[in-house]
Amino acid sequence: MNVSLLDGWFPWTLQAAALAALLAAAGWRDRRWRLRRAPVALGSAVAGTAVCWLLARTVGGVTDPLPFTLWLWVGLALLALAVLAAGWRGARWWRRALAPVAALLALVAAANAVNSFTGYFPTLDDAVGELTGSPLPQQVTLDQLPSLTGRTTTGRIVQVDIPDTASGFAHRSELVYLPPAWFRSRTRPKLPVLEMIGGEFAAPDNWVRAGDAVKTADAFAAGHGGFAPVLVFTDATGGFKVDTECVDGLAGKAEDHLVEDIPPYVEKTFGTATDPRKWGVVGWSMGGTCAVDLAVEHPQVFTHFEDISGDLGPNTGDKQQTIEKLYGGDAAAWAAHDPLTVLAHHAKYKNVSGWFESGDAEARQGEEARQLSAAARKDGIRTQLTVQPGRHVWQFASSAFAQALPWLAQQLGTPGPHQGAPSAPSATPKA
Repeated sequence: MNVSLLDGWFPWTLQAAALAALLAAAGWRDRRWRLRRAPVALGSAVAGTAVCWLLARTVGGVTDPLPFTLWLWVGLALLALAVLAAGWRGARWWRRALAPVAALLALVAAANAVNSFTGYFPTLDDAVGELTGSPLPQQVTLDQLPSLTGRTTTGRIVQVDIPDTASGFAHRSELVYLPPAWFRSRTRPKLPVLEMIGGEFAAPDNWVRAGDAVKTADAFAAGHGGFAPVLVFTDATGGFKVDTECVDGLAGKAEDHLVEDIPPYVEKTFGTATDPRKWGVVGWSMGGTCAVDLAVEHPQVFTHFEDISGDLGPNTGDKQQTIEKLYGGDAAAWAAHDPLTVLAHHAKYKNVSGWFESGDAEARQGEEARQLSAAARKDGIRTQLTVQPGRHVWQFASSAFAQALPWLAQQLGTPGPHQGAPSAPSATPKA
């Protein structure tokens, strides 16, 4: 099922089928249908779409912009149902049958409009695997690891249930990528580690299915004697619709989970490096915000980070909304997690480095990355800042991580052959 959901024949076929079914269900019919019932059906669909938009903003709490095509297909789905209701009397049986089919196809097209806007599921296989909880390629169990030794050209993924001893954070199962070199002998190498954090609406495997992080790490390992950092695909939210911004707040102690639960477990279970100079954090969107925040707040745990298209700081709206919704009205907690405030009051950092990357279609994220990079540099953090062609989708996150991984690996002191010091490509930020 390696069929693209983002472009190519499948999305167009789906949309064409939905439109064809709707047109056939509506039909031309008689004068009364055209002048009276059809306009009522159209008006009902428009009103219903407006109500759906309002509910998404208020009850659903969706503050990020959503694509126009989503509402177009939602409207067409409602129109199909309105056609069914308004034209039930006198309609032929096959028109009645086609109307719900048209509504279903339009809803699937609406869902894929959101998917195309964010890039969560590049292929049909990714979508089915995520929705059914199917094992990932190269996935093994924790019990199998002791028996796996020998040469391999690819790493392995292990699903783990990390105890929430320190945080009490109710999280989902997480994933750990182990590079080929980890399997070379029963004496496991003490490899560096990167915690990987996704966006606001996320699952731990998003970096694998949508962000191609395992493919990127395997490709890096292939050119570096099988060595690459261990990747921990974390759960920073505890649920797909939960927004924690990786802080300890009303939604749970996500920060404690990332800082106090995960490192000790990974170090003990997989024999990784324990030196904070060999630990880093990578994130996209909300995860990019988290990456900066965790590094500047906890340099004793993470000394390297990559911020891909993150915000200026943890937020759930404007400053006052964030203080209320994220911290329960505690302004001091907001200040303690605002990167610019933390940097302004922190002593000079040592051995900390960060990579900021945003797309040329992300004007706000690019400007905020410049602010954060300048403040970080002023406080002793070595930074790379780059803007590349792209917009706010997982595919950009994938390419950004691939671009930065050689630099991150060197900052972390990853074993294996390295040639020179990789740096950010030159790019002129666009206004």
